[in-house]
Amino acid sequence: MTNKIRFRETEDVKEFVAAACRCDFDIDVCYNRITVDAKSILGVLSMDLSHDVEVRCHGEDEEFSRLLKKFTVS
Repeated sequence: MTNKIRFRETEDVKEFVAAACRCDFDIDVCYNRITVDAKSILGVLSMDLSHDVEVRCHGEDEEFSRLLKKFTVS
């Protein structure tokens, strides 16, 4: 599953990473050629979050999917 999302503030990143950590599968956050582990707050914060980023989930979790909708860019 792949989604384009955008974070508005640092608290959004904290909420996203906390939800990702509760998942038992890998989740990647990608922008251009850079890919980081979504469960790493330092990794996600090190990205240029002024742009949309792509989230690649290698599994499914209903709660995490609901959270992604909050940040999804149309």
